[in-house]
Amino acid sequence: MTRLSIPGILSTAVLLAFGASAAAQSPLALSLDQAVQRAVAQTPRLAEARAREAAATANVTSRSSLRLPSATMQSTVTRINHIDEFAVPLGSGIARVLFPDIPTNYRVRGDLAVPLVTGGRVDALVEAARADLRAAGADRSATEEDVRLDCARAYWTLVTARASVTVLEQTLARMDAWVEDVRARVNAGVLPPNDLLTAQAERARQSAQLIQTRNAAAVAEIDLARVVGAPAGQAIVTTTPVDEPAAGMATVSGQTADVLVAGAQDHRAERAALQFREASLRASGEAAFAETRPQIAALAAVEPARPNNRFVPRTDEWRLSWDLGVSVNWSVFDGGRARADRAASLAQAEATVHRREEFDAALGADIRERLLDLESDRAALAAMADAVAAATEARRVVGERFNAGVATATDVLDAQLALVQVELQRTQLTAALRLGEARLLRALGAL
Repeated sequence: MTRLSIPGILSTAVLLAFGASAAAQSPLALSLDQAVQRAVAQTPRLAEARAREAAATANVTSRSSLRLPSATMQSTVTRINHIDEFAVPLGSGIARVLFPDIPTNYRVRGDLAVPLVTGGRVDALVEAARADLRAAGADRSATEEDVRLDCARAYWTLVTARASVTVLEQTLARMDAWVEDVRARVNAGVLPPNDLLTAQAERARQSAQLIQTRNAAAVAEIDLARVVGAPAGQAIVTTTPVDEPAAGMATVSGQTADVLVAGAQDHRAERAALQFREASLRASGEAAFAETRPQIAALAAVEPARPNNRFVPRTDEWRLSWDLGVSVNWSVFDGGRARADRAASLAQAEATVHRREEFDAALGADIRERLLDLESDRAALAAMADAVAAATEARRVVGERFNAGVATATDVLDAQLALVQVELQRTQLTAALRLGEARLLRALGAL
């Protein structure tokens, strides 16, 4: 009887637990659109962009509140030292205390300030905050498109790897049949033993290539699971065929590069963000310069106090006082600070303009490169279809010639290797075409 040790029992329990967990996770079937939706819904990058947009919204509310009246309340209790009372004699031994000894003082004050004239400073600050909000929204849109492209890249990488695995598995199956055929011919004395060794060596090389491709497919599955937020270890089944063009390509096909570049300049969120930040910097410069203009505000206050020093004589009782006024603040000389702040903001805005010009140049080059890549991939894919048909036919003809005794085993291996290579290249080119379409749509701002 076999005796199980405690470590062995624990190891068995752990393996059973992991096996049950893996069995409980059914494969996750995802189309490209479903994968993109999951990626957009769970990615922390997009959550960060939304949080920044929420912060910009709050900043607009904060700046807009500068137009509204502001009210403050202040309450103090003060204990002071005892003093000698000041009294005025009235005769007949009677004196009137004008300044009594009241060691505990209470004071409550409410102030109301209403801005009347701000010299355009508040309007400029609000406009700058709104421009920042629009820039944050554009950043969020750009981040979302980046997430979509990243998901498409991970999806098609997995599709390519699995298609390559399928091709190599089929090739390995044909190779096994070929090795057995060569073995039978060697045993029958028709072929020399080195032909069998050559066939076995080629089979081993293709087996090693299959192992590497399977590992690449596993890595690609892990990457896609990370992008879409799938649980670790859950299998993913891709349902979008690699031969299906991207949905947005129907509106792109047939248009010239100049038309696409002009449209991309209107749709790219990154370019819009640069424009909004330029507007924000210019508005910030105007807000800084507005501090050199007069600032006028209306003031009102109510002050109950005990004692209230506005009333003579002072008495240890609550007395109410109030005041109304107009405040005018004018920074006549600030050493050039306001002008320097304005110049700094305008210089940063000018830098943003040049950055947008560089973006436009790079955008035009990027779109034209993507169009050339797509054209090249389509042409190469068409040529590769012919190459697959020709290699398949060549493999069949060489096999028949070998069976007839007019071709060597090396000829068959060469034909087999050529067929494997063109099949893999066709698969890779098809997936590269789909990824190229996604990159073009991203460059156009239409992903």
